[in-house]
Amino acid sequence: MSVFARAFAATLVAGLLTACALSQSSPLDDRHDGLPVASPQEEGLDPAPFAALDAAVARGDYPKTTSVLVVRSGRLVHEGYFGEGSPDLLNNTRSATKSITSLGVGEAIRDGAIGSVHAPVFSFLADLRPFRNDTREKEAITIEDMLTMSSALDCNDDEDASPGNEDNMHPQPNWSRWAVDLPTMKGYARDATGLGPWRYCTTNAFLLGQVLARATHTPADRYIERNLLRPLGISKWQWSYSPVGEAMTGGGLLLRSRDLARIAAMLVDKGRWRGREIVPAAWIDAAFTARRHAYPGLDYGYFFWEHMYKRACGPVEGWYMAGNGGNAIVILRSLGAAIVVTRENYSTPGMHQQTTDLIERYVLPAFPCGRRGAS
Repeated sequence: MSVFARAFAATLVAGLLTACALSQSSPLDDRHDGLPVASPQEEGLDPAPFAALDAAVARGDYPKTTSVLVVRSGRLVHEGYFGEGSPDLLNNTRSATKSITSLGVGEAIRDGAIGSVHAPVFSFLADLRPFRNDTREKEAITIEDMLTMSSALDCNDDEDASPGNEDNMHPQPNWSRWAVDLPTMKGYARDATGLGPWRYCTTNAFLLGQVLARATHTPADRYIERNLLRPLGISKWQWSYSPVGEAMTGGGLLLRSRDLARIAAMLVDKGRWRGREIVPAAWIDAAFTARRHAYPGLDYGYFFWEHMYKRACGPVEGWYMAGNGGNAIVILRSLGAAIVVTRENYSTPGMHQQTTDLIERYVLPAFPCGRRGAS
């Protein structure tokens, strides 16, 4: 094949890929499902970066991306599906579930079922006494300690040898029994903020689901469905469970991309959805407060991550739900916007950095400089 022929073929394939991506994302489909839609121009955005985004994903620049959605001022302004992705796909965004558990805890505190974030966790789990490896440090663990991934449990998902590593939990018949019996960390100490060292531990989120169930006298999954999902108009989901039926509140809740966008839009609007409070604004402010430094460039609130995203007119703060595979549901309060990126690039080095690059390279350039907060 000649150089000209090869170049022509490459151009043709790229064009077809771009057309395929665009056909799935433009124009926006008003499904009359309670999530309003608008053109990018109606919300003051430049549509050109979105077209380039669709082409980049179709080229394979961001492997195994299944959807990218953008919301501004409560309206869906971009919606693209790729590969196996579709509007009806229930996405496994893995640990993004932890952030939903945080919202459930905030609702339970509002409802008076949990006194405050300073309540001791193991006081809610009295039915599981006696605990193995019971120590003063274990009895002193608070709701806030778990929300900030700074509890005294000897648990670190980043270390294979850690007793509390999530992979050690899954083979157990009773996850609650295993979790409450974990040892505590040797040399655990709190700093001037009152919190201990940050270590990523899915068991914290799972145990808070068990606290939620006992405090509200309702299984954690049912409480979250009743108080968060259904009020947002979400009607389809799928939880993961332990062998004895304990809801996995640390990961694996399956949701559609548009429903993730509803949750994100509600967070942008300070906990309101269509004029109704779903989550207290004060809880969202608390959850979106950096309390621990996590990894380079990332801070941590109450099961939400913070990152400063790069853009031409200066960095913008984003709080986001994150999950293995490169999944991210990003809240940009200063822009009155949210971004949903679902991916299935599980356990792959650089997966999260790829998603950050996608957002910085193709989504944020669509926004004009300046602030636009929630209404």
